[in-house]
Amino acid sequence: MTNDRETKKSIMGGDEREHRRLAMTLAAVLLLGAFQLGEGELKGNYSKLSGIIIPGFASTQLRAWSILDCPYSPLDFNPLDLVWLDTTKLLSAVNCWLKCMLLDPYNQTDHPECKSRPDSGLSAITELDPGYITGPLSSVWKEWVKWCIEFGIEANGIIAAPYDWRLSPSMLEERDLYFYKLKQTFETALKLRGGPSIVFAHSLGNNVFRYFLEWLKLEIAPKQYIQWLDDHIYAFFSVGAPLLGSTETVKGMLSGNTFGLPVSEGTARLMFNSFGSSLWMMPFSKYCRADAMYLKHFSGGIRKGPNTYQCEQKEFQSNYSGFSTNIINIEIPSTRGIDAYPSVSEFSQTNYSSMECGLPTQLSFSAREISDGTFFKAIEDYDSDSKRTLHQLKKSYHDDPVLNPLTPWDRPPIKNVFCIYGVDSRTEVGYYFAPSGKPYPDNWIITDVIYEIEGSLVSRSGNQVEGNPGPASGDETVPYHSLSWCKNWLGPRVNITRAPQSEHDGSDVQVELNVEHHDEDVVPNMTRSPRVKYITYYEDSESIPGKRTAVWELDKANHRNIVRSPALMRELWLQIWHDIHADSPSKFVSKAKRGPLRDDDCYWDYGKARCAWPEYCEYRVLPWVPLSFTG
Repeated sequence: MTNDRETKKSIMGGDEREHRRLAMTLAAVLLLGAFQLGEGELKGNYSKLSGIIIPGFASTQLRAWSILDCPYSPLDFNPLDLVWLDTTKLLSAVNCWLKCMLLDPYNQTDHPECKSRPDSGLSAITELDPGYITGPLSSVWKEWVKWCIEFGIEANGIIAAPYDWRLSPSMLEERDLYFYKLKQTFETALKLRGGPSIVFAHSLGNNVFRYFLEWLKLEIAPKQYIQWLDDHIYAFFSVGAPLLGSTETVKGMLSGNTFGLPVSEGTARLMFNSFGSSLWMMPFSKYCRADAMYLKHFSGGIRKGPNTYQCEQKEFQSNYSGFSTNIINIEIPSTRGIDAYPSVSEFSQTNYSSMECGLPTQLSFSAREISDGTFFKAIEDYDSDSKRTLHQLKKSYHDDPVLNPLTPWDRPPIKNVFCIYGVDSRTEVGYYFAPSGKPYPDNWIITDVIYEIEGSLVSRSGNQVEGNPGPASGDETVPYHSLSWCKNWLGPRVNITRAPQSEHDGSDVQVELNVEHHDEDVVPNMTRSPRVKYITYYEDSESIPGKRTAVWELDKANHRNIVRSPALMRELWLQIWHDIHADSPSKFVSKAKRGPLRDDDCYWDYGKARCAWPEYCEYRVLPWVPLSFTG
């Protein structure tokens, strides 16, 4: 008996030696040589860089640290058993599973009968629920790590920084000493490999890294802070960062977001609202900032200062806090008229729909009114969870001694910053809620959803939508206005390049040079082919002194899967490889042409009936191999 003939598309080079040579050449980024840093670029032959990965929300495995007997189920929880995510136990013992997942909503302590802790190492972030069926569905960083191995990166060159994504930022340090350990991770990587690290952060991991940078200011002498960053961090690759929060958080807090898990929306809401981190991703205004509550010197002295929250005049001149529309529109039962709502009596009459006494009142809330607690005060009489939310909001965010995370980002003080996100996917930007008549946690239902789609606003119901849509839409999870905030970090002049995501010969590359930029969105005047997915690069032409900033927008790259995008990983490798060459004439890698780097990048061109990219790839027909069976 024989098998069918096998075929293989591969990088040309005879016996694979050329492929190995390419891989080892690219791997030199993280393997060989000495380095010298200067003006945001690596100078010298090679560098011994490390890659540190900070995963996003729900992207770290959690394991049990208790013995929990589950009645009516053959599956119990024992120490080190997988909790997040074990779909088998979720399906067979959901009440036990919830005990291991829930936190006390006021003080963030574990359930009395079960506690869970984050796993460690790369295995904690590659696949959340390993298995033949569940593994691919729960894969997060597995492809990323696979690329590193394929290009010859040593095991100690890629370091995971998993964390308990259920906790508020202050509790991460108080309970787990996470930021102290992260500082040690950077210092160990420098000693071990002899060079600084590249930070790869995804989604909530960007918020974690931002908090770390502010926490670090309080741990290091002010004159040594920037030097520490220069010595330990070469570049920051921010992927899918909710820089102004995510509107989906509101849906999770009011009606529940199951994220595809086999649980009810009410159960999902109960679990989500027990996490201190749920508020970390709330949308907030780009016009409002808060002063630090505490001014702490590195020697240990603490001085309490004013904790003020101030908004620019633009916040009150615009209607939506810099977003495209009001995020929450909610009906509240009314039998006593407007005076029945003392917590919202200061609102102007324009915030109410026309109503007759005894009919529901519709209130609308902007991002600022959500993040400063106004919304939760307004529904306090109608939602039992609002008191818990207001408590956590004040304790863990507004009064955080390190940073109020619900304020706009300034550019991180790192020499090289790359902000990367997906655009032009249908993204939820607003909701209409109404009472369901059921008790908590099922007391609200969504009656309508507002989406942004490629520069326009539409509603699920087909009703007309008022708002200010942006030039593009978000990544299915985070709105465009939040993702694109990092364009404010670019220098006064910007070079813009648009190129296909797939391998290309340069014929469809568009360039605009020295576009003036004044702390606002930059929109290129470029065309699109309807069947082509592009990457649009915004790169400093005139940089902030000593800094280099770039923004990459990937068409149709959704929030979760962007870290598995072959185009993104290819561009990362090429940019890093460009940086290690001291003789590079430009600050950024050329976009003029893209050929295949790996076997997986080769494919058959059916239109031309030949292997695509014949100068790089060949199509091999392997001989028949007889299979013999003995028995």
